[in-house]
Amino acid sequence: MYKLFYAQGSAAMGVRVILEEIGKPYELIQSTIDMSKPRPPEQLAVNPNGWVPVLLWEGKGMYECAAITVFLCDRHPEANLAPGFDEPDRGRYLQTLVYFSNTVQTAFQTFYYPDRFADTPADEVGARRRGIRRLRESWKVIDDQVGDNEWVLGERFSAADIYLFMLTTWLAPSLGHPTTAEFPNVRRIADAVMLRPSVQLVYADWIASRENQGS
Repeated sequence: MYKLFYAQGSAAMGVRVILEEIGKPYELIQSTIDMSKPRPPEQLAVNPNGWVPVLLWEGKGMYECAAITVFLCDRHPEANLAPGFDEPDRGRYLQTLVYFSNTVQTAFQTFYYPDRFADTPADEVGARRRGIRRLRESWKVIDDQVGDNEWVLGERFSAADIYLFMLTTWLAPSLGHPTTAEFPNVRRIADAVMLRPSVQLVYADWIASRENQGS
């Protein structure tokens, strides 16, 4: 059984969707994204940064959402969530996951955690503004990459589509973020991913909130 250190609103939700798609048993261990609150010692032993997701299995552990995604999909090829090592789409699949992790998520961090990118509290406002600009820039890159494709990799659904959906749930137009309406190809894929039973389960509260807001 897999164990997943988990918190609502975090990247651990994307990993949980992957686990649901794979269909293997797993246990959620509640943690937090509030760095001022204590986190489970077992989680910190694997990731001293204190972040989630952290995945445990067979006495081993790892962190970083993109790395866990690649690991799980390669470990369970029967789920058909990723191109194999020699398939033509493998390069774009890995490229996209790393871009999501290194570029899009960093833009979110610049906005939500400006103290990590500013020398003084007075500079944090500028960091947030830069985070918003970078969100718009990086999502435009993904929107152009998708183009007319049905999914990120073309006609094939993959974990990259799940990752895309997860990241769109972090956009907060009320805080000045761009909306997915600016990126119609991204929005089309996100809307399609949201219909999957795995996503309906994991993101039930978020989906209900979105519907209540008329989004």
